Amino acid sequence: MRRIRVIGIGTGNPEHLTLQAVRALETVEAVFVLDKGAEKADLVRLRREICERFVPKPYRFVEAQDPERDRAPSDYAAAVEAWHTARAALYEALIERELEEGACGAFLVWGDPSLYDSTLRILERVAARGRLAFAYDVIPGITSVQALAAGHRIALNRIGGPVHITTGRALARGLPPGTGSTVVMLDGDPRFDHLDPDLTIYWGAYLGSPEEILLAGRLGEVGSEIRRLRAEARARHGWIMDTYLLRGPDAA
Repeated sequence: MRRIRVIGIGTGNPEHLTLQAVRALETVEAVFVLDKGAEKADLVRLRREICERFVPKPYRFVEAQDPERDRAPSDYAAAVEAWHTARAALYEALIERELEEGACGAFLVWGDPSLYDSTLRILERVAARGRLAFAYDVIPGITSVQALAAGHRIALNRIGGPVHITTGRALARGLPPGTGSTVVMLDGDPRFDHLDPDLTIYWGAYLGSPEEILLAGRLGEVGSEIRRLRAEARARHGWIMDTYLLRGPDAA
């Protein structure tokens, strides 16, 4: 049976790879990578560098064009459903074409496969279709959430308290009542006007990479600076990945 390894690779630093991830890479014959266009060519380049460094035998680096996705849909759930359906068809074709029976392939996932990544859901769809038999396992990686906390030298949670992880889309509706610590991911255009200016924000972009940017402070004082830095960095690199933690003034 074909085998697929879903490997978390961290947030931009090849040294984020765990020993388990390195050993997993030693077993692969093909690495599947989705090309997201020229603006995000750095993400493909980093995956290629990881393979060159950690795959000790001949392998194939298989690139495919990521299906188009509506970035401003009127129906978000329907748009994601259509995108996942297209990705599932693509994954199935790649695995069938590029992996012989008994061979091992890998998908290298930014951060960790368990957190705001679609790879596992899409592989489940492919398996459910029943056309292609394969087994897969998951190797965890360092998330941007962990890298953010490490960069700012902070604990994510207040003493004995929960941590709420959400998206920029959800944050647009405001923070849930009584939330002490909230991590926000996938915020393509951070706007803070509707939030309490007395919140403390810990923000980071390109976490774990040589281009890492960190800024923290009272939201009312640093919010506009974060937006400025973010716009400049995006213009410079052509893409940006950033994450931030919001903490109320009473959080320990």
